[in-house]
Amino acid sequence: MKSGIMSLGYYVPRQRVRVADIAEVWGKRSHEIERSLGVTEKAVATAAEDSLTMAYESSNMALAHIQTKIDMLLFGTESPPYAVNPASTILGELLGIGNQYLAYDTQFACKAATGALISALGMVDSGSISGALVVASDKATGKPHDALEYTAASGSVSVVVGVTDCIYQVEAWESYSSDTPDFWRREGIKYPSHGGRFTGKPSYFKHIQGSVLTLLSKTGYKASDFDHVVFHMPNGKFPVQIAKQLGFSNEQLYHSLVVKELGNSYTASALMGLVAVSDVVLPGKRILLASYGSGAGSDAFVLRATKHITNRRPQFNTVFKNKIYIEYPEYLKSMRII
Repeated sequence: MKSGIMSLGYYVPRQRVRVADIAEVWGKRSHEIERSLGVTEKAVATAAEDSLTMAYESSNMALAHIQTKIDMLLFGTESPPYAVNPASTILGELLGIGNQYLAYDTQFACKAATGALISALGMVDSGSISGALVVASDKATGKPHDALEYTAASGSVSVVVGVTDCIYQVEAWESYSSDTPDFWRREGIKYPSHGGRFTGKPSYFKHIQGSVLTLLSKTGYKASDFDHVVFHMPNGKFPVQIAKQLGFSNEQLYHSLVVKELGNSYTASALMGLVAVSDVVLPGKRILLASYGSGAGSDAFVLRATKHITNRRPQFNTVFKNKIYIEYPEYLKSMRII
């Protein structure tokens, strides 16, 4: 493939709510919840923020110092600001990229943006466009007293795709899909439903294994050929378990595992792990990235860092210090639950 990732941008809200505070409200033992989920706190957008405002912030960062013309803008989200009205065109207007671009919003639960990334890479490779902006952004919610309430978080990642001075070359990709309804929300229903334990082995694990093992077979790589591995992070335990099953070490996974302090930002989750890894990966080293989306499917990528990564590190570690804690009632107001 000629195309690659030219830059990454991100936005993580400053607000945090502790898992222990949520557990206390519902009379749960916080240490048991934290141990079960592998999450201690999560990022929470304010009442004035949504997936679009966060996408604007991450896109501004991704586009800074990038000269490639944006001919395509794809917006992946589970929490669009409008049920009918594209967020991609609003974002394009806010960014001032003109009118000569292809825009559409994408859906596929938490892998909506990685699917869009594959489309953008293909369009650039075909020569049809020069550059694309792919956005993953969510203000995720869970029904109060539901297991999702402890992990559903907020955040956005934007990716510029092109061919010039890329920080990552995309060597290969693979997808694995099936009709596995482990998580869903019908039109007009405020909160999503999920299949409990059904969201594990027959969904998350099966699909990531399917995409990753096929990708490794196609490329001839093995687990030891990668310096870093990034998986979708619905909680802090699933990525560790899938890494072990696929033969990856804790050291390969370590730098991407940001869910413990940020929660699961849905479409942005796996890409947020890639942003974190971009602070430390060395030129020439390979990364395996695998997303997961309920419904269900997984996209897996082989990325190779180039020399340009040293000049465009995202300084992601700052988000762990730039935070303020809020109490549970303020959290409910931020999420417009009350």
